[in-house]
Amino acid sequence: MKNKIGFVLVIAALMLQIKMEAQNLKLHPKGYFSARGIEVTVFDDIYPDGHQTGVTMIQHGERVMANGDLRLEISPGQWSPVPKEAEKKIDPATQTISQSLSYPDETKNHIGFNPIDYPDLKLKYKVNVTPTEGNNFRITVDLENEVDAKWLGKIGFNIELFPGDLFGKSYICDGNFGIFTHSPYGPVASQIDGQNLGTPLCKGKKITIAPESDLSRITIQSNLEDIALWDGRINHNNGWFIVRAPISKNSGKRVIDIVVSPNVIPNWTYKPVVQVSQVGYYPTQSKVAILETDPNDTEPSEVILIKHDEFGKKNIKTINPKKWGNFLRYNYFQLDFSEVKEEGMYTLSYRGNETSPFQISKKLYDRNVWQPILEYFLPVQMCHVRVNEKYRIWHNFCHLDDAQMAPLNINHFDGYVQGPSTLTKYKPHEVVPNLNQGGWHDAGDDDLRVESQIGTIWNLALMLEEFNIESYDVTSVDNDKKIVEIHQPDGKSDALQQMEHGLASVLGAYRSMGRLYRGIITNDLKQYVLLGDFGGVTDNKWNANPSAKDDDRWFFTEDNPERELYVAAGLAASYRVLKNSNPKLGAECLETAKALYKTSYSKSKKADSKIMVLVELALATNEAIYTNEIVRMQEDVLKNFEKSGWKVGRIKHLIKDKLFLDQLNAEAKKWSVKTKNNSLTDSPYGVPYTPNIWGAGWTLQEFGVQQYYFSKSWPEFANYEVYSNALNFILGVHPGSNTASFASGIGSNSLLVAYGMNRADWSYIPGGVTSGTALIRPNLPELKKWPFFWQQTEYVMGGGSTDFMFLVLAVQKHFGN
Repeated sequence: MKNKIGFVLVIAALMLQIKMEAQNLKLHPKGYFSARGIEVTVFDDIYPDGHQTGVTMIQHGERVMANGDLRLEISPGQWSPVPKEAEKKIDPATQTISQSLSYPDETKNHIGFNPIDYPDLKLKYKVNVTPTEGNNFRITVDLENEVDAKWLGKIGFNIELFPGDLFGKSYICDGNFGIFTHSPYGPVASQIDGQNLGTPLCKGKKITIAPESDLSRITIQSNLEDIALWDGRINHNNGWFIVRAPISKNSGKRVIDIVVSPNVIPNWTYKPVVQVSQVGYYPTQSKVAILETDPNDTEPSEVILIKHDEFGKKNIKTINPKKWGNFLRYNYFQLDFSEVKEEGMYTLSYRGNETSPFQISKKLYDRNVWQPILEYFLPVQMCHVRVNEKYRIWHNFCHLDDAQMAPLNINHFDGYVQGPSTLTKYKPHEVVPNLNQGGWHDAGDDDLRVESQIGTIWNLALMLEEFNIESYDVTSVDNDKKIVEIHQPDGKSDALQQMEHGLASVLGAYRSMGRLYRGIITNDLKQYVLLGDFGGVTDNKWNANPSAKDDDRWFFTEDNPERELYVAAGLAASYRVLKNSNPKLGAECLETAKALYKTSYSKSKKADSKIMVLVELALATNEAIYTNEIVRMQEDVLKNFEKSGWKVGRIKHLIKDKLFLDQLNAEAKKWSVKTKNNSLTDSPYGVPYTPNIWGAGWTLQEFGVQQYYFSKSWPEFANYEVYSNALNFILGVHPGSNTASFASGIGSNSLLVAYGMNRADWSYIPGGVTSGTALIRPNLPELKKWPFFWQQTEYVMGGGSTDFMFLVLAVQKHFGN
């Protein structure tokens, strides 16, 4: 009997050991460290500017630590020096990942998009990461060349901790302790390496983060120099909390030696998520929600569809999840309740957890869905005006001193480049007239890019052409007083007024120079990063004297035939909707479109750019010259149908070449099958979705708009459900635990903290549409509540909101009638 008991105990101990070893952090075949409830990646991502690269840790399904790397500043900003990545080595024998890096990065040193000013430092080093006991891991750094001793104390290894998960939690450091505050507080030290920083929150050999939380607890210990905990938000609003270890010497191995010990809950399992449209569905629409579960959660439960009325709740249907398969890091199941057509308010319940309420309704999009783009987002983004909403001033009169010609041979910090000539009669720093009017601020910035301006105008024109929105009027625009009043009708079409406002900027520049602008942007980085009311950025005093003021925005030009054809296409579309309501402005749009076509068409190297403008001009004029040119380019159209076919489909009725039409129809059929297959196999969401660092929302909206036109041109091959799925993706049927609608203020649960002009207030602009859930490589879908992630929650002009608006109207047109 003793032997039997002993045998059982030995087996139990072995099983426990196997179980514990299975939970230890180990090298994954895909090149990162993994255990149940914890992953550590080493320079898998490529975006340090967005706090997304370096040594990164995902704890219990949340990215809590990122950008682990040697940095030259305690609290780096967007334009701070970043290293250049070189060779990465993975050694299975020692369970080590090593990444070689160096300063400077020649591809960013004073050149390229967002150029960086590097100091006179040559530094080569290697970051090594190795699991130790349990789920702990060790980070060491070896210098591969000697650096000047003056850099001692100035170079350090930064570990960035995501603030949004830490507010209200505590920290302990060698006996000292404190709370992570929602706002950054002083005292502020005198300048440290040119930065105004707070003093460290604490300093010592060991720092414990969130000791009270089993989900978030992390201990970071240095085996060399003392480490310090900093609040990186003192000098950058978008900063994170930072644990920093200074290098211990200026040459040799192990100048950094840190051990990170995260708490991991044994057998942790990701909480299941039901993803559903936060607005709802038309009765005739397919209704497929998605269940996302942990790979270890292998037996899904039933899902209950609940209807809510004045008497309470009633279980309507039990849904057995249909397995779709593995995608990213989770298992996915589809929940089809398409046969339910009764109008009302519903929720879905899984294991006692209910979704936000959603509608099934014939009037689904009649209010509060596309309308906020016209009611709020476009008015709030308007430049050169004051925008009021009853007791609220969204922003005061702004940029009325626009704009002076940019200096020659300059590479601007936001990607603009001015060549050796202004390409106009205006000299550098000379004020160009007709620019202190019209246009929309782009995203949270105050610049006007010509493609974002015409893209917004073009979308509005197409919607006015396709859908019944001309009568919508909830906003007053007084062009003489430059005052906009939200929720105060003025008897004029909001969509047409917004178009005219955008054209005032684009055509104003053309009137002054006979050419387009590349963009109009703040000239000073300190001015550029200012948040809040745009009305306070300049003195708003326009001066025609050649010697313009320092606070004036700069005006950039370029010789870019592709962009000029893009603008020409948008102007041709504008003519079609303005020729009756504003014939003078409409005629100017067409005249300018033809002029740009004449000067740029032969210089264009891209067939797609040519096809795009030919289609819009053909529709605007009915002139055979444009249609005949499309027929001449039929080889380009047919071999690249995915980009060009849906555009040419819009002028099928004008094409007389029967053979070309037959070939076009054949390609349409093939593309329809391919699109449907890709939508079913690429992801469980019914759209061809390939996640990236930036969220895919804008791309999918654009895809949906293309599908609308394709389905209109070829109804026999129509993919109505595909563009309906694209819209539902934006509205909440998308990966990750955050199922919010990407459209702020739209739906029962939406992004109410976003990267707009009011992001520093942790606020949003109704109708602003973000790119949404991004990918943390290799496989984590992430949508954090954080106003400074432009790759997740930024608003943009030129498609972000207007593509969404178009897609809503397209789905409404098909399913709402």
